[in-house]
Amino acid sequence: MLILVYTFNFIARQIVGILAGPIKAELGLTDTQLGLMGGLAFALFYTALGVPIGLLADRRSRTWIMTAALALWSGFTALCGLAQNFWQLFLARMGVGVGEAGGVAPAYSLISDYFPPDQRARALAVYSFGIPMGSAAGILLGGWIASAIDWRTAFVAVGLAGVALAPIFRLSVREPVRGRFDPPRPAGTAPPLGEVMRTLGRKPSFWLLSFGAGSCSILGYGLIFWLPSFFGRTYDLGLIEVSQFYGSIVLIGGVIGVWGGGWLADRLGRASRAAYARIPAVAFLLAAPCYAAGVMSDTLPLTYVLFLLPQALGLMWLGPVLSAVQHVAPANMRTTASAIFLFVNNLIGIGLGTVLFGFISDRLAPSFGDQSLRYSILVGLSFYVVSAALFYLASRRLDRDWEA
Repeated sequence: MLILVYTFNFIARQIVGILAGPIKAELGLTDTQLGLMGGLAFALFYTALGVPIGLLADRRSRTWIMTAALALWSGFTALCGLAQNFWQLFLARMGVGVGEAGGVAPAYSLISDYFPPDQRARALAVYSFGIPMGSAAGILLGGWIASAIDWRTAFVAVGLAGVALAPIFRLSVREPVRGRFDPPRPAGTAPPLGEVMRTLGRKPSFWLLSFGAGSCSILGYGLIFWLPSFFGRTYDLGLIEVSQFYGSIVLIGGVIGVWGGGWLADRLGRASRAAYARIPAVAFLLAAPCYAAGVMSDTLPLTYVLFLLPQALGLMWLGPVLSAVQHVAPANMRTTASAIFLFVNNLIGIGLGTVLFGFISDRLAPSFGDQSLRYSILVGLSFYVVSAALFYLASRRLDRDWEA
């Protein structure tokens, strides 16, 4: 059920990427406006509300919070289909962000109480299947519905399905005992935010992991939003063709990469906790040149292969890094710590990724025309190198910061 809800989370989050073309044509938007609507509008409240909701989830029922969040973001996703101009769509996307602020950090905490430490990287990796599954479903369903009917129906259909799922989730997911697999700690309620910040302030690895994830997410969110437009413009593909081509890359490559990262972390992490950060560092250094080759390829079958490999490598960080974040935070502040991690990651990744790529594309359009997105993506690949460096630095501190 957690995977299913996370899948709906990413359908609602990413469906706008495949629908960007029809939305741009009907509402007369620029690439910069598309980036603002797809990224900043969502990120504003998603990041701002994540920490207070995390504090609440360390004190109250995490399953109730997730149920309310699912219903809220799904309702606003349906409202996106009623928008008549840029600002109405922008505000509806802000509402999606408000709902999704309560959808992920509580789930990380729940999973950490369902599974012992030596299984958490794999468990969190399996939960993270929701990212490629939801992204691919958003691309495939969005493209199919928009082609068969229109882009508005795609938003409404996805939103109403999420609303219907909310009560089923609440009835089927139980609240586990907090910290049942973790070392005993003094009894008491969850600490205030100031104490959480002081605890995390003594752990440099937490911040290096957070900013490393934020840096790679600039590229990750930028690609998932803009690649459908890139494939359509560069290879002259229709909406259905783009959705099938890119949707299969996201699903196949994403699932392999997410599972591979979690499996490697649980296996190699037994010998060295530094592996939780070194695995994604190596993966990003390998992914960047593969993406560059794919972006410059003029042959569609070769492009498919060149994008499939870095799609897998680019998501290998999820299991290792999410598990490491759970282990550097004590159990009674784990949801809040996860929310702070997500605040940094998503404010940087979602807030900058889509709009930055759109802004660069608009600036390059006078020189490169429809190929401007190609060079915008090439510039963005530098964020993988920055992320790899931050994760390597985190690996040098993980052993000291780990909650034994």
